Amino acid sequence: MTTDISALTVRQLQKETARVLSANDGFHNHELVKFNKLAHHDSREWYCAVIKWYVDQYGDLPSRAGPGTAVILLMDNSQ
Repeated sequence: MTTDISALTVRQLQKETARVLSANDGFHNHELVKFNKLAHHDSREWYCAVIKWYVDQYGDLPSRAGPGTAVILLMDNSQ
């Protein structure tokens, strides 16, 4: 399934990014630096870069595919 990441609200982007970061214990500083370079001082673009990386790896949003589906967000109000 293809999702238009740009159509997500900031809160949805934050939640999906939280799933990515929580599900990937192997994240190292060089991955985070890569995202920082893609989104120079723009948090929305940073969230999109992280999620796009995840979608490339697992085929869909973290809430729908891959290890992100196992992450339970404490403040998830099921929007």
